[in-house]
Amino acid sequence: MAAAQRMGEYLRYRSAIGTRLSELAILVTARQWSQQVEWAIHAPIALEHGIAPATIDAIARRRRPDGMAADEALVHDFCVELHQRQRVADATYGAALALFGEHGVVDLMGINGYYTFLAMVMNAAQTAVPASSAALLPP
Repeated sequence: MAAAQRMGEYLRYRSAIGTRLSELAILVTARQWSQQVEWAIHAPIALEHGIAPATIDAIARRRRPDGMAADEALVHDFCVELHQRQRVADATYGAALALFGEHGVVDLMGINGYYTFLAMVMNAAQTAVPASSAALLPP
């Protein structure tokens, strides 16, 4: 887990897509895995970094948020496609490559993979949800 933590530190704090979009990707991943710990930790952080409350609420309810900035919509759609289809459509991938470059796209995939790994570990271990200002994810 120590090695995984080093990768996670990079992805969370130094990714090529920046903190705001990284937090959005983490929320989409937490929702896809119904991971309450990740949600409790990262929903307030996403809010602090400029993700709109309505966007956070829509993700929690498994809906595509309205009114996202173009970069947020692209990250959202990329992550949902990756989780739900286990691939990303050529158009989505191309748009991400054009906006973030190869480094950014690889970091975005890494965020999805790392937080999926954490979700698997915490879901299997039934990790207790910490106190949070965020509401629990609905079923």
